[in-house]
Amino acid sequence: MSARVVRSQVIVIGAGFTGLSAAHVLKAAGIDVVVLEARDRVGGRVESMSNGLGERVDVGGQYYCDDMPEISALADAYGKTRVNGLFPGKWLIEPATIVGTVEDLYRRSARIRDRANALDPDDPAIANLSVRGWAEAQPDAHDAQWAFLGSIEGLWCQPADLLPLWYFVSNDRRITNEAPELQYFLKETMHSLAEDLGHQLGSGLRLGEAVRSIRHGPGKVSLRTDAGLYEAEHAILAVPPVMARRLTYDPPLPVELCQATSVWRSGKVIKALLRYERPFWRDKGLSGSVFFLDPLGLYACDASRDDDHAAIVVFAGGSLAERWRRMGHEAVKLAILEKLRAALGHEAKTPLDVTMRDWTDDKWSGGGYSDTIMDFSAKDAEAILRRGLSSVAFASSELSPSFPGYIEGAIVAGRAAAIGVIESLQSAMATSASGS
Repeated sequence: MSARVVRSQVIVIGAGFTGLSAAHVLKAAGIDVVVLEARDRVGGRVESMSNGLGERVDVGGQYYCDDMPEISALADAYGKTRVNGLFPGKWLIEPATIVGTVEDLYRRSARIRDRANALDPDDPAIANLSVRGWAEAQPDAHDAQWAFLGSIEGLWCQPADLLPLWYFVSNDRRITNEAPELQYFLKETMHSLAEDLGHQLGSGLRLGEAVRSIRHGPGKVSLRTDAGLYEAEHAILAVPPVMARRLTYDPPLPVELCQATSVWRSGKVIKALLRYERPFWRDKGLSGSVFFLDPLGLYACDASRDDDHAAIVVFAGGSLAERWRRMGHEAVKLAILEKLRAALGHEAKTPLDVTMRDWTDDKWSGGGYSDTIMDFSAKDAEAILRRGLSSVAFASSELSPSFPGYIEGAIVAGRAAAIGVIESLQSAMATSASGS
């Protein structure tokens, strides 16, 4: 019995926000598109699950701000409810050993980041410097250096001593928000927005179809899954670079492109949402935001939907996530509760529920929040991936010209890839028409 063969004009691999956004642009242009997703759900690194209280909560990408127009527009279009992610009250630093205020430390660490952004990523003098090596050579006080490094490990989810300075600068320059990135989250969950986008694709979305191999050539691509064969004129590989390199290609990727997929490393992050009976920290005039200098890469903030759904979300990123992962689920939970107790008081140790998601080695994304170039010599890797193959476009949040590593960047990258494919199809049609 022969395998099933499905034909379409374009196949999109991956139903995260990149792939969903690409598919919507293609569909709007009247192009026949099929989206293949390995998971049994859409969203990619945006995910929700039911906590122990029966509430749907985001355990993946969640936050956005007014300076992210694409995701804001989608939230409005699908009738989502914004929840303010920034609550009034005092911010804490733990352990509380700094001299001066939290705001002062933030300003001093922000100056280090601004100084880094003023660097030229192509300057040979910084080619072999890590973010940590550069930061520790700065004239700033140790606490400011440590706060800066903590923010890097928390946001880039990589050890700062292994993160190339030039890559950090190039990446950070594309993150241009003035409003705080934790400004909003969606009451219905960010994942529900991905689900809405998926529903709009109807039968064009195929869940549980992991692509195993890609056969490619000019104007033709064949993708094999466990269920059968898909054929199209073009494919958009809307998965993180680490996942793209795990596929089998026929013919093999050109050496330059193979090297460009090999220099990335998935981010390491553990996310926990703790539900409480009430937002007790507000009684003490606290905002719920805690920036931890020890250990580096740990951050907590208020994630309450309202006073009846009080919550604290905790992120552990970078080397901390790698260390904690080896401890096991229960030990990580106890460590988080103890850290929150030290910062917010004894009530923090008695949540109604703790929901955790370990993204340090995810089967279908590699990790979270995004992949990072960890090869000091790979300055052209992004440009090579963006060029892709004649019939296969590489698209992911990491490759976005704006907000790389964010949901906003995923949307931008997906739409850009789709526009490129549309232009290629139109060019092929024009060439065929002129030849006839």
